Amino acid sequence: MPGESGPTTGPSVAEILASHAAGTGSPVKTAARVADAIASGADDGTWLSTVPRDELLAAAENIEKRPGARTLPLYGVPFGVKDSIDVEGVPTTLSCPDYAYVATATAPAVRRLLDAGALYVGKTNLDQFATGLNGTRTPYTVPRSVYGGGIISGGSSSGSALAVALGQVPFAVATDTAGSGRVPAALNGVIGYKPSRGLISTVGLVPACKSLDCLSVMATCIGDVDRVVDVMMDRDDDDPWSRDRGPLHDGSDIRVGLPTVEQLEFFGDVEMRRAHLTFRDHLARRYTVVDVSLEPFLAAGALLYQGPWVAERLVEFGEFLAVRPDSIHPVVRDVLRSGQRYTAVDAFAALQSLQELKAMVGRLWKQMDVLVVPTIGTTFTVGEVLERPIDTNAMLGHYTHFGNLLDLLGVAVPVGLTTDGRPASAMLLGAALTDDLVLHLAAQLLDEPRARAAPFEIVEPSEEHA
Repeated sequence: MPGESGPTTGPSVAEILASHAAGTGSPVKTAARVADAIASGADDGTWLSTVPRDELLAAAENIEKRPGARTLPLYGVPFGVKDSIDVEGVPTTLSCPDYAYVATATAPAVRRLLDAGALYVGKTNLDQFATGLNGTRTPYTVPRSVYGGGIISGGSSSGSALAVALGQVPFAVATDTAGSGRVPAALNGVIGYKPSRGLISTVGLVPACKSLDCLSVMATCIGDVDRVVDVMMDRDDDDPWSRDRGPLHDGSDIRVGLPTVEQLEFFGDVEMRRAHLTFRDHLARRYTVVDVSLEPFLAAGALLYQGPWVAERLVEFGEFLAVRPDSIHPVVRDVLRSGQRYTAVDAFAALQSLQELKAMVGRLWKQMDVLVVPTIGTTFTVGEVLERPIDTNAMLGHYTHFGNLLDLLGVAVPVGLTTDGRPASAMLLGAALTDDLVLHLAAQLLDEPRARAAPFEIVEPSEEHA
């Protein structure tokens, strides 16, 4: 299929906006291109539902007719939404047909995109109930990486990563509780940005672990990430975790924390190790490097699935598990049931341990600004994951599980290929609300100039843009 040697370069958000402004393109022409691209592809597991072609073109035409349309920050830019996030009038399935319902309202973060002129294209595939990092836990077509070789797409935001990596849309909305937005980005050679918790409203998201959930963004460049999140980020008093953005990067030198090589785990993958160490050498030549211990980060990560946080998924899905267990993917069902063994004592003990680890990590930020680790230590084929679903999933989350528990932000950045043609990705982690600094480093590593725009303000939201 197209893209089996890596991502397909589609037009960026900036390029689409430029063509619409110049008149060489238009939202309707862009909508037609997207509809044709999706229709010409095989059933590859990217999309679970899409807006029919005639309706998509009509929606694009309506955007063109809006007053002041050409001044909108995302005028006619197409995007996809992970199918755990509500869009009014569209089924939200969480990759579980028996759980599906038709949303009666659009999630506020998606609503802001629509009000900014963006064009909703459809819902993307995911690991069922957003439980998994590999993309195989779906009753629909199992997606695969654009690098071919039967490599998994990563999950749970599998379809969001593929929609961007296949060049069908320039950005897609995803989620990230334990790495769900960063792992599939790494496996498909795109950028996965998980902001600090609370910067993007999670209202309208069916929660996986409500205390940890984040909406995230997939794109092919930091410039597109900036444009999109400047629209999506806004305080939401209906979201109890909502908070205001942190400061802009002040231009000072960035101190990069690197674990010792001995602390890095590649699970026997010699080529992935070589690729990451080559990237680290490049990093050390450009930035001030600080040696940092990974121990407190990994200890926190172990709490996620080896501790009581897995039980938090039962808050949302416990009743469905009790009533319709056969409707749930077998691996997901086993994961959910594993949460039933934890007690309140276990939960408090884990919370106390986590607080101690947060204090240890907090001290580390005094000596570094960004921690850099691999996004994933190795890759797997679909067959390998199906054979060992729990072990392989745990390995995929080795560097991502601790992120939200420790209140960090993360950016997965493509950094080249292994010698055998698989994607290598580095993850840039920062303390909460240092998003602009970390994105600045990501842009530098990708040799992108970065101009900051003012955040998008909605003046008069209109219901007609659903």
